Amino acid sequence: MRHLLSVLLLLSSLAHSGTLLINTEHRQQVSLNGAWASIVDPYETGYFNYRHEPYDQEKQPSTSAFFMNHQARDNAELVEYDFDKSPTLNVPGDWNTQRESLFYYEGTVWFKRGFDYAKRIDSNRLFVHFGAVNYKAEVYLNGHKLGTHEGGFTPFNFEVTSLLQPKGNFLVVKVDNKRFAEAVPTVNTDWWNYGGITRDVMLIEEPQTFVQDYQIQLKKNSPQTISGFVQLNGAADGETVQIEIPELGLVQSLMTRSGYAAFEIPVQKIMYWSPESPKLYQVFVATKYQRLRDDIGFRTIATEGPNILLNGKSIYLRGISIHEENTLRGARAFSEADALQALTWARELGCNYVRLAHYPHNEHMLRLADKMGLMVWEEIPVYWTVDFANAATLKNARQQLTEAITRDRNRAAVIIWSMANETPPSDARNDFLTRLAEQTRALDSTRLLSAALQHHAKAGDAMTQVLDDSIGAQLDIVGVNEYIGWYGGTPADAARSKWDVPFNKPVLVSEFGAGAVAGRHGSRDERWTEEYQDDLYQQTLLMLENIPNLRGVSPWILADFRSPKRLLPGVQDGWNRKGLISNTGVRKKAFLTLRGFFEKKELEYR
Repeated sequence: MRHLLSVLLLLSSLAHSGTLLINTEHRQQVSLNGAWASIVDPYETGYFNYRHEPYDQEKQPSTSAFFMNHQARDNAELVEYDFDKSPTLNVPGDWNTQRESLFYYEGTVWFKRGFDYAKRIDSNRLFVHFGAVNYKAEVYLNGHKLGTHEGGFTPFNFEVTSLLQPKGNFLVVKVDNKRFAEAVPTVNTDWWNYGGITRDVMLIEEPQTFVQDYQIQLKKNSPQTISGFVQLNGAADGETVQIEIPELGLVQSLMTRSGYAAFEIPVQKIMYWSPESPKLYQVFVATKYQRLRDDIGFRTIATEGPNILLNGKSIYLRGISIHEENTLRGARAFSEADALQALTWARELGCNYVRLAHYPHNEHMLRLADKMGLMVWEEIPVYWTVDFANAATLKNARQQLTEAITRDRNRAAVIIWSMANETPPSDARNDFLTRLAEQTRALDSTRLLSAALQHHAKAGDAMTQVLDDSIGAQLDIVGVNEYIGWYGGTPADAARSKWDVPFNKPVLVSEFGAGAVAGRHGSRDERWTEEYQDDLYQQTLLMLENIPNLRGVSPWILADFRSPKRLLPGVQDGWNRKGLISNTGVRKKAFLTLRGFFEKKELEYR
């Protein structure tokens, strides 16, 4: 009860103070992408004075502060920085692969973009929106601080109506990707810590009263009812808003209170979204000031004992895990083309589902998954050993969870919210994840909840694996990562393993896999060969038959990806080689093995 009360208080606070704009794709926007001036600042000279006090906390910030973008007034004035004479970096993008000297850099880089902007309507409001900045962003416009955002994979925006000028604006962002123990994720990860403004930046123009947020989905356990809410920003009590779905002949008027209105609308003859038929409806949220369009699919997702039910039908999740990286460039993925490449490969593999690891991916991925009919597991980077006893860490995780759910809760493709990956059980960890579970259900009760847990060998019986993590009681689907044959035992041990699962719930093997260098061949007993990886897949697929309640898999991983933890010369060279596709685009032998397994499962569940 104490946990639930704290969640409700948090949600109330977010509802009244948050201004995150969703569905930016269909709003009036101007891109600020492109070449931004950049200054690498490892000592944070442009942020702190010589007493190590932040310039942006001074009543009259010094011209030495980089966010002031000061230009020398004459030849005698001392100014020790100049954005206009500094090299550029592309936005969106990571700095690691744009400049060789920044490949391993972790620290501060300042970005500056100049622009002009004339409002379409003088009374309108303006926002600057960031798809994501890794990790901590301090944002300034025309020398004024807009705010700070922490978290490398979720969107944020600031209102700039009173600060924007028709000519000569300059937007400055201090980006800091240093890892630290209290962060989410923490210091230790098995992926590349790409720094930079990694997703789109845009100016968004809105009327004085505008549609800020909404959820429009089928009501849980009610496939003939569309329900949700609309939140207007800047609205007086009694403002009217309409939900329109022309293809269904639906027009529903709502009266708002403090800009908010909840609704339930009965519908008939609706076509449900599914991988076989990814139907999307044009949906409009309209006021007398604007008419905002979205493309939304409607489907139900539920569990019943060991079964996962999509639109009431039992399904098997044929999946693969994916990092947000374009393996062919060896760089952070950021474009719609990058997302299309990854999801097209998943479709070629025979997937009906993808696990987006280990953080929220670009919105392009979710919208394309909607269109292509791929179900999605989406998670936040509560990964390995975050500081579970730290209140600030929990607050950060909650913020990232809220931002991810707010952005993506209208995407039919998203069927699973995941709270964590491979976190070691403890009282502090259990409390941390329980609070996140309660928050997730309060924010969105229409989807399933999971986490990637770990297993252990049964005492006195090394061949029996036990999946009894107590946090499983909080979940709808019990996820488990297992690497029998790679991090312990042999591939043959996998096929002989038995499983003890006390939960009467669907089980999903969220990871398994082995490393292989594409083109390296040898015996199935020789590590790093395609044959070893393929044999492990074959033996693991046999083992799946011994896992009670198994209803899906998402092996690790679609494609090789960069990781500073992977250092073996001539084999890894800074790459995690567990991909089924190499960083040169070669399909390894295990790709075909998994595809054959998925073909059988598709027939079994047809």
